[in-house]
Amino acid sequence: MSFPKLFCGAAAAVCLMLQGCATSTTATAYVSNADSREISVLELNKREGTLRSLQTVSVGGTAMPLALSPDQKKLYVALRSEPYTAAAFTIDATTGQLSPLGSAALPDSMANIATDRSGRWLFAASYGGHRASVSPIDAAGKPAAAVQIVPNGKNAHAAIPDAANRNVYITSLGTDQVLQWRFDAATGQLTPNDPPAMAARPGSGPRHLVFHPNGRHAYLLGELDASVELLEVDAAKGQLSRKQHWSTLPAGFTGKPWAADLHLTPDGRFLYTSERTSSTLAIWRVDAGSGALTLVGHQATEQQPRGFQIDSSGQWLMAAGQLSHSVTLYRIDPDNGRLSQAQRVPVGKGPNWIEIVDRP
Repeated sequence: MSFPKLFCGAAAAVCLMLQGCATSTTATAYVSNADSREISVLELNKREGTLRSLQTVSVGGTAMPLALSPDQKKLYVALRSEPYTAAAFTIDATTGQLSPLGSAALPDSMANIATDRSGRWLFAASYGGHRASVSPIDAAGKPAAAVQIVPNGKNAHAAIPDAANRNVYITSLGTDQVLQWRFDAATGQLTPNDPPAMAARPGSGPRHLVFHPNGRHAYLLGELDASVELLEVDAAKGQLSRKQHWSTLPAGFTGKPWAADLHLTPDGRFLYTSERTSSTLAIWRVDAGSGALTLVGHQATEQQPRGFQIDSSGQWLMAAGQLSHSVTLYRIDPDNGRLSQAQRVPVGKGPNWIEIVDRP
């Protein structure tokens, strides 16, 4: 999982609001393909709204969650087939292509990985192992074996650090909680906060969590009821509290809800959520003051959209279809957040995670 850079000062705030910070017209997208055990590397031309294949990298295992280093010079992938491994790659700044850097054992099959804000630690959450781990990353970007493993209720799904790098939040899908941990970036140690968890709504199945750029709000996606919930963030105490929730399901939905992913545009004006049973993306407008969501509409997309990503300019969204073995690139309307299809391309088998990095 990738994180927005931290900004401070009035000029930076205006820059974020105008989405003018990113001047690059070319980016590289990385798509993990579970069933073909590879990473597809695609070039994104932001001016033309086109994708083209650059590279296919075999990883020797079931490639699923990806994470970028904070400087976006390293890419990490968790392999969910035995032996469970975190593999690191160097990103060529000019071409965007990947070169193997090193790998390390993970204690379980990991549903999610993320680096801390310093790039020195790798967090991983295990759905089947019901726990999370912290692994060191050396100065060259190579991961090592985990130095801490913490229990996390049932079905841990994501471990997300806050912007200040002082707190880590780990979703527990099976126990309807978000575990709240204090994080020491010097030692990599997690210690329980007080209280140690935020209780989610019963039966929601908290899966993924994103923080709004304002630092005051976060959004929690419930896999089992396909809900999205507004949370208030007490940064000083490292605590979350529930405020309001909405269904992400399209009108007339019948079947079993199965939400997957959520992302904000870099300026925080729009939120997108994916739901796998209906193969749709829900589009939400974010109130700048309260953080409340207003549904803009739904976009039919790739079959079983397990993962999607938004580029740094907030102009492009790319969605992966786990069952369609393709990705679709959409242009984001800056006025209302609606999506218009730009291009669809095949990738490997079982695409499930996307990261996007700007190029010079």
